[in-house]
Amino acid sequence: MNNYLNNYNFMENYKINKIGNDQYKMNMSNSPMLYDPYQGFIRGNMFQNLYDAYKIKEPYEIKPMNEQAEMLTYIDSLSFACIDINLYLDVFPNDKNAIELFNQYRNQQNNLIMEYQNKFGPLFLNNDSLNTYPWAWNDRPWPWES
Repeated sequence: MNNYLNNYNFMENYKINKIGNDQYKMNMSNSPMLYDPYQGFIRGNMFQNLYDAYKIKEPYEIKPMNEQAEMLTYIDSLSFACIDINLYLDVFPNDKNAIELFNQYRNQQNNLIMEYQNKFGPLFLNNDSLNTYPWAWNDRPWPWES
């Protein structure tokens, strides 16, 4: 099984420097420290300085049971990263590095969604494979059925 959660080198691909255990910082003098998409996803916050563990010592690690679940987890983590960085950009719209990071995560998410749909079927109703007769949306098992 491919390991989608660990296959990507965030420090090289996303112009991020590792500064500690699962903590990253964009290449800017005053930028926030960021988690990689998976670490941000399980913490519910991409921004290290805003993460509050509250009563939980360690966030719950997601352990996918198969390749399909692993791909869905990584798609979810990239979606979360895009949403959280989008919220940051609403406040700091001139942060060029954050815009580049958002676009890189979005492109990676789109590529992974296409790969997932080629292997396991459509995730969204706007998928081109649904332009067929007979209707193909329910041809394959749903993600939670595998």
